[in-house]
Amino acid sequence: MRAWFAMLTCPRNHGAVRVTAVRRAVEMGMPETMTRERLFELVGQELGTSAWFEIGQNRIDQFAEVTEDRQFIHVDPVKAAESPFGGTIAHGMLTLSMIVYLCSEFVPAVEGVRMVVNYGFDRVRFAAPVRSGRRIRAVVRLLDAKERSGQILVKVKVTIKVEDETKPALVAEWLTMHFS
Repeated sequence: MRAWFAMLTCPRNHGAVRVTAVRRAVEMGMPETMTRERLFELVGQELGTSAWFEIGQNRIDQFAEVTEDRQFIHVDPVKAAESPFGGTIAHGMLTLSMIVYLCSEFVPAVEGVRMVVNYGFDRVRFAAPVRSGRRIRAVVRLLDAKERSGQILVKVKVTIKVEDETKPALVAEWLTMHFS
């Protein structure tokens, strides 16, 4: 197992993420890379759970600036305190965008694959808010992997959990295309 998309999306953390992923793979008795056939055998299985990651107000504010989404529930702690959320919350799209980073630790690398790109989502549901300062993590299950025009289309179910909460923040079916 290797953090295959960390090379494309996380150049600053690539070394650390890759070392962590390889270490976890070895500890689990899995090879660094696997065959297409082995990937297909993993359909239906959980691939892993990420480490906890804090979503702080600074990150929420930066996301608001980049996306021009400065709704008070995200950026105004005083006004947001009066809302049903009791304080500021992360943008749903911020939580969704964290999938790549959170999943980079344990997604399997397939022999012969030289590039992986986001292909989209079949389903995304924002089930609960992520309050500023809370920690999230991803739990990933492989739903499908199939050949498509010589490439591999992979579908995983990603559940973003919030520490000490019973309801997940987000559930998504994420698609990636693996190019040989």
